[in-house]
Amino acid sequence: MAEVVLSGLSKRFGMTTAVDDVSMTIPDGAFVVLLGPTGAGKTTTLRLIAGLERPDAGSVSIGANDVGEYSPAQRNVAMVFQQYSLYPHMTVRENLTFPLKSPLINAPEDEIERRVGEVSSALQIAHKLDNKATALSGGEMQRVSIGRALVRRPDIFLMDEPLSSLDAKLRADLRLELKRIQAVLGATLLYVTHDQIEAMTMATHIGVLEEGRLVQFGSPREIYENPFSIYVATRLGQPRINTLPAALFGGAPAGAELIGLRPEHIRQGEGRDAKVVRVEHLGDQTRLHLSLEGHALITLTDPHTPLASGDTIAIRPDNPLYFAADGARILQGA
Repeated sequence: MAEVVLSGLSKRFGMTTAVDDVSMTIPDGAFVVLLGPTGAGKTTTLRLIAGLERPDAGSVSIGANDVGEYSPAQRNVAMVFQQYSLYPHMTVRENLTFPLKSPLINAPEDEIERRVGEVSSALQIAHKLDNKATALSGGEMQRVSIGRALVRRPDIFLMDEPLSSLDAKLRADLRLELKRIQAVLGATLLYVTHDQIEAMTMATHIGVLEEGRLVQFGSPREIYENPFSIYVATRLGQPRINTLPAALFGGAPAGAELIGLRPEHIRQGEGRDAKVVRVEHLGDQTRLHLSLEGHALITLTDPHTPLASGDTIAIRPDNPLYFAADGARILQGA
């Protein structure tokens, strides 16, 4: 595996800047997630690393080698797409062995057999090795796609929302499996998603992209607890962070226009009166939908709460975040 370094990477398509001066180091053995909405530049960044696109400016280094003049095949990366991209006329075994028989790798037969056995077992598709790809379920097809990347043992795995087309249970299962395999292999992995749960549960590092710019890079905990802007704060957290006028509670630092309150950072029993609009029981948690002077917000409460729509409770902020009118973070006491 290898460290990957992006330096001042930019890419334009006509008048649109897809990637804007991105610099980032993906540590050797890290599981890095690029997080952002559609159009943020996530997939284009992956394609620039893979060599499927050429940058207009900047460079990509893999394992201390500038790969700007390398073809995609020479970069020793493996890419997994949202679509399954299997060879339908081949069996699962043939799909898995195909990259190992390429002239660039040309692994011996015993090595091919060993790698296919390890990967198919880890992804729980060993019993499907002799099935045609067209006879698989969607989840099995995506496991084969992931397996075809894993058998290659490249310098870096690039994954473009590989789980987004799967059902919720299979997504959850494969999230755990991918994280486990990545840790066992010590693989360097760059994973693109707009799903914050995938980012929080799998990543060692998260890079938040906004309109082609890397606006924050750090551990999931750093991004969640210390966002640089309201944009970053809204990328993580379920339910999402509440944003309200800073003057509602008082005590805001100079220049603060908005207060950001995570649902778990709203204390009940004292402070401002808020009306209960709805109580949402979700099994593992209960959410209170509140209205405070016409502003909607969500907090968490006791699963057995007696509160009901129309009730009034007192709330106050605990560990709030403050933001300027342009969305930039304002630190208390700064």
